[in-house]
Amino acid sequence: MVSGLRAPGFQPDTGRESGEAAVKDEPETEPAAQNSDETFYCEAEASVAGEKEKPGGESSETDLEIEDTEKLFTTGQRELYLEACKLNISNNDLGLKGASTISEFLQRNTSSLLNLQLSGNNFKDEAAELFCQAFSANYRIKTLDLSHNEFSDKGGEHLGQMLALNIGLQSLDLSWNHFYTRGAVALCNGLRTNVTLQKLDLSMNGFGNEGATALGEVLRLNNSLVYIDISSNDISNEGVIKISKGLEFNESLKVLKLFLNPVSMDGATLLILSIKRNPKSKMEEIDISNVLVSEQFVKILDGVCAIHPQLDVTYKAVQGFSAKKELLLWTNPMKLIQSYADQHQITVIDFFKSLNPNGRMMMSVGDFRKAMIQQDKVPMNPYQVRELIKKLAEKTGMVNFSFLKTEKR
Repeated sequence: MVSGLRAPGFQPDTGRESGEAAVKDEPETEPAAQNSDETFYCEAEASVAGEKEKPGGESSETDLEIEDTEKLFTTGQRELYLEACKLNISNNDLGLKGASTISEFLQRNTSSLLNLQLSGNNFKDEAAELFCQAFSANYRIKTLDLSHNEFSDKGGEHLGQMLALNIGLQSLDLSWNHFYTRGAVALCNGLRTNVTLQKLDLSMNGFGNEGATALGEVLRLNNSLVYIDISSNDISNEGVIKISKGLEFNESLKVLKLFLNPVSMDGATLLILSIKRNPKSKMEEIDISNVLVSEQFVKILDGVCAIHPQLDVTYKAVQGFSAKKELLLWTNPMKLIQSYADQHQITVIDFFKSLNPNGRMMMSVGDFRKAMIQQDKVPMNPYQVRELIKKLAEKTGMVNFSFLKTEKR
């Protein structure tokens, strides 16, 4: 499996993993590009053991659809394939000229590139217009990182138009740019009609309360977004009220990060009550980890979690909690489970397998959290369940307990 990029003056981010695509010299035998001295080239070719020969009339270079190609692979081969379809040219100061070359390449819409990392390249609003043209036509890219660039409100308008038209992107990182009210509203206008984007990082921008109002409307209408990070966007309780109203109707969002916004406990309370009012909410994680809450807030949260046991809310601390109470909250959950297993002459892994209806070694984080809260064999509070998830969860969003010891005690 080979994935490469050729363009004079462009260098890969050497700090990334070795499995990512690298820059390669252009072979002498390859014909020169007709319209540019700089040529982007990316191919992903699969050589699968036992693959059937193609009919005589079919070219071996036929560009297979991504979904069909992935069906040919075993699990390990699929991971290699997806890794080969990454391209990281972050932190190269590519600027407008580089954006133009990338845009031309993407509009050909012929490569098997899935994941494009363009962070830290000094792209400004003119580059956003070029990317709008490219991604309005290219539906193959699934993951796009445009963080740490110089996009402002005009760029937000172009990218918002892109989001309204694109039907391929699933993950978009626009963190650490300069989107304020006008750019925020434009991005949200695009999100209102987008049906494919699942993960969106808008942290470290300047949405403010007007941007939060527009996002609240997105949450009311959009049912594809699963993850939103709007940390550090100058959103106060006023903006949280609008977001909360959207959450009362949303049926898809699982993760909402609001860290480092000037939100008080009153705003935090509105957030969790909006989840309580929505019986179809799938919310699993809310991050307000800079907010100091009270014991009354914790009681309200317990009531919300009784309805939505998959929910975990991260906050800074509880006012007035004694050291003794804190110690009880943080009793090692694995020790409690081991003690239960010893008493019942089973293994720890037997206990975890009993939580999964199909008895498998893996389950989603949300399902695991819900099962741990609802089970009564080893009663645990949300803090202890969170610690278990930290120990057992993988980056894929799955909890894996297959590595635990299996011998009986």
